[in-house]
Amino acid sequence: MATIEHHTEDPTRVVFNQPPPLEGYNLYLENRPLAEAARREGAAWAEERLIAMGEEAGGEPLEWGRLANENPPILRTHDRYGNRIDEVEFHPAWHWLMDLSVRHATHALPWIEKRSGAHAARAAIMLTGSAVESGHGCPISMTYAAIPALRRQPDVAAEWEPRLTSLSYDKRLIPAELKSGAICGMAMTERQGGSDVRANTTVAREASDGTWRLTGHKWFCSAPMSDVFLVLAQTESGLSCFLLPRFTPDGERNEFHIDRLKDKLGNRSNASSEIELTDAFAQMVGEEGRGVPTIIEMVNHTRLDCVIGSTGLVREAVAQAAHHCAHRSAFGKLLIDQPLMQNVLADLSVESEAATLTAMRLARAYDESQAGDEQATLFKRVATAVSKYWVCKSATWTVGEALECLGGNGYIEESKMPRLYREAPLNSIWEGSGNVNSLDVLRAAVKAPGALEAFMDEVGSAAGAEPRLDAYVADLKAEFANFEDMEFRARRVVERMALAFQGSILVKHGDPAVADAFCASRLAGDRGRALGTLPAGIDCARIVERHRPQV
Repeated sequence: MATIEHHTEDPTRVVFNQPPPLEGYNLYLENRPLAEAARREGAAWAEERLIAMGEEAGGEPLEWGRLANENPPILRTHDRYGNRIDEVEFHPAWHWLMDLSVRHATHALPWIEKRSGAHAARAAIMLTGSAVESGHGCPISMTYAAIPALRRQPDVAAEWEPRLTSLSYDKRLIPAELKSGAICGMAMTERQGGSDVRANTTVAREASDGTWRLTGHKWFCSAPMSDVFLVLAQTESGLSCFLLPRFTPDGERNEFHIDRLKDKLGNRSNASSEIELTDAFAQMVGEEGRGVPTIIEMVNHTRLDCVIGSTGLVREAVAQAAHHCAHRSAFGKLLIDQPLMQNVLADLSVESEAATLTAMRLARAYDESQAGDEQATLFKRVATAVSKYWVCKSATWTVGEALECLGGNGYIEESKMPRLYREAPLNSIWEGSGNVNSLDVLRAAVKAPGALEAFMDEVGSAAGAEPRLDAYVADLKAEFANFEDMEFRARRVVERMALAFQGSILVKHGDPAVADAFCASRLAGDRGRALGTLPAGIDCARIVERHRPQV
């Protein structure tokens, strides 16, 4: 009689040729271009703080990001008794993420650290946190960005700045004076106007005590669970800026009503809403009728965060792709060693390093401007819009290509790549779409004397170091010789400005192999339209190894 052999392990249940999870590592230290840029741009003093954020972010918070997005917020308009409450209920993971970012001063570092490089240090912290989860970055960014606008009204700032810069996250919806810390939101756009905020119809009426009452609607109110909001409304003198709290000074709920939460493509952990205001209590911020110049102080800083946030998304997507390919074999080789895949990964890494250096250089300009450097103020006026346009727009196809590196596995929700892909378009829309930012560059060139020159001086600081960059900058300058049809050409011009800016930074400070690849593929040659079209001679292996998390 034949003997039947019993195998202890069913071969159909053995899992092999799959990468281990990318977790349990320091997100800051393993992002080599970021760590180098942070030191170079003035944040060396914050190294211990940055390492601590990177260490914590690479652990349990990665799971919090998944949970917060799989369990989106829920609107509770009324309590069980029929009382109007207008509250948003979040999964606990959302609050854990908010606590993480607040504890690490992502919302407040430049305002509580009176030292050079605070914006750069804060940018590195936020970039690291963006790789964990993007949605909670919205209220964190608005809280950070509200401070410069509030300082236009010293008495209001004196009351609210200590609350908004507290390192304690307090999720309770109670009067702010009873909380250990507060969060700020923003409500500008209306359904009939969108980016054209001067078409707003919300009206403000002054009360006898000098405060104001606002009546109207907002089509997009970001983070409606916040404690206070910056809002635009019309007065007799024109569009004005107001601070509107969720509770009135007597402790009652303000007339702030949430109609519904937006059902969005991505950013699903965060609540975006439509609201109505009915004689809602508010205080004016800045000069009456000068609402746009007042709130633009906030918008400029949130645009900086769009650049940082998109850079964080790209970094995480590239890290996931490189990690997968370093552990996955096909046709007898690891994917990372396959020539064409190596080309793709290197090209993705070039995008990531270019965006990282751009975000950090831009953050340093905010430090310099805050210190009173007029040239830096002019430079950031143009560079913010240029960088916001290009880094946020290019993130969409960069993340998409990184997803493709994982093949079908990347199309599965558990891989995290679909979440990154859905997030990618948002920053290109938030705080002004591509057209708005392109036109803002042209507006600055005409209405801010010296701003364009300051930008071109920055680009020209690498003159003579790289012939391909020199030739590209010469062509860019020719674009400004004739302004006759400039609005029609705006996107083309701003894209070229962004590439020249990135090229100059990489030539001066980037890894030599990355700078060579950038100049060869973005500034010269046939400029292949798809990622993964780097020309022969590029040291792809070195570039990929530089950007792959060593886990």
